Amino acid sequence: MAARRRARAREGDLAISLARADQALEAARAADRGWERVLLEEAARKILAEERPGWHYDRLDLVLVDDRPGVAEDRAHFLATAPDDEVRLVLTRLNGGWIAKIVE
Repeated sequence: MAARRRARAREGDLAISLARADQALEAARAADRGWERVLLEEAARKILAEERPGWHYDRLDLVLVDDRPGVAEDRAHFLATAPDDEVRLVLTRLNGGWIAKIVE
């Protein structure tokens, strides 16, 4: 029962985090066209395929938008989830596109 409670709490925390990320993405996109969700997800999927060839995940969630002044320090944080594993991915901007800063 304790494990179930922890799992439910974690799901609730993730849902709150995803909602906050969506709100931050909308605010960032309104101020700067580089924050298009489709472009972010395409970059994340490409990087995951390069960094983890053959690894299959069930979900790819944008969990944090770090929109700083200008574009050089912008970050988009993703969480790719598989049944037995998860990968955190941080994208940063370079030459108008997105590249991997951290994959763990």
